[in-house]
Amino acid sequence: MRIGFRIKSGAAALFVAALCTTVFAQQQPPQAEIHNKQLKVTIDLPAAQNGFYKGVRFEGGGSAIADLEFAGHHIYRPWFSSTDASVPDFTYKDDKIVAGTNSSMTGPAEEFQAAIGYADAPIGGTFLKIGVGLLRKTDTNPYRFTTHFDIVDGGKWTVKKSSNSITFTQVFGAPGSDYAYVYTKTIRLVGDTSQMLIEHHLKNSGKLALATPLYDHNFLTIDGIPTGKAYSVTAPYDLKPTQQPNAKFFSVEGKTASYVADLAGQDRASVGLQGFGADVSDYDFRITNHAAGVEVRIQGDHPLTNATLWSIRSVMAVEPFIKVQADPGNTFDWSYTYTYSSVNKAP
Repeated sequence: MRIGFRIKSGAAALFVAALCTTVFAQQQPPQAEIHNKQLKVTIDLPAAQNGFYKGVRFEGGGSAIADLEFAGHHIYRPWFSSTDASVPDFTYKDDKIVAGTNSSMTGPAEEFQAAIGYADAPIGGTFLKIGVGLLRKTDTNPYRFTTHFDIVDGGKWTVKKSSNSITFTQVFGAPGSDYAYVYTKTIRLVGDTSQMLIEHHLKNSGKLALATPLYDHNFLTIDGIPTGKAYSVTAPYDLKPTQQPNAKFFSVEGKTASYVADLAGQDRASVGLQGFGADVSDYDFRITNHAAGVEVRIQGDHPLTNATLWSIRSVMAVEPFIKVQADPGNTFDWSYTYTYSSVNKAP
């Protein structure tokens, strides 16, 4: 299957994304499925008019892992009840969580953090977010991911799918212009194992360098179990948070950070996962949900530049950072390996 389109208009981006027909009613976003004997992955496809994600924060032209099923468990599902374009990040309404357009993402969600050219652009000028496109600057405020900018040029996205893999390609800009690149992302299931590989290739075909921090938000919602004492995170190094963790929620001992209380209401809990070195092997996190008996292992092939854990009651997210650098005429490649395992449930 191959799909191609070009995103240019920012007006259509102010759209309330559809989560499901019962909650967000109207149109079911276009989806594809890849699978093997152990994993079934449902993926939202890029779509200019009715795609699931309409924000300009995370890369991918709107693509998102809507659900991953392993051994009867569901690893990624929406962590919010509805979306509202007037909400900057997320908020609470009665007992529901409402996400803003830019934050209403699911699954392993990557953001190229740098707003390239933003500081020098005049009001009404443009700046670049890799994996999103050229955006229109609206005011003199510093760049914030919560601001929804109009897309001036989203490049051309194509999608190619097989039974166990899917590849998204964004071609942006004319070769030789200031900013131009080809960005390719492949989600692939490894044989009939419980591993998922996410591979990336960024080729800079423009005249100016592409440099940005990149992190993966990793929105984990395992079986809908509330964030809290069910979860722990283990790294291959001794954890040394740069700020003292909130003892109400976390215990950090050696290589492991564990929740000591369940999150409820509007609780928000974060802890730094610093202490890593320059070795690539430090990009290796094991997130265990002891109530479900499931472990998610995340490995990267570039050194960490930062790592943190963020959570609210409906979702927990280990966020590893790397540096992306592609000079003119050069490429930058990176990949993540996700391994899903069954572990003993807590008594």
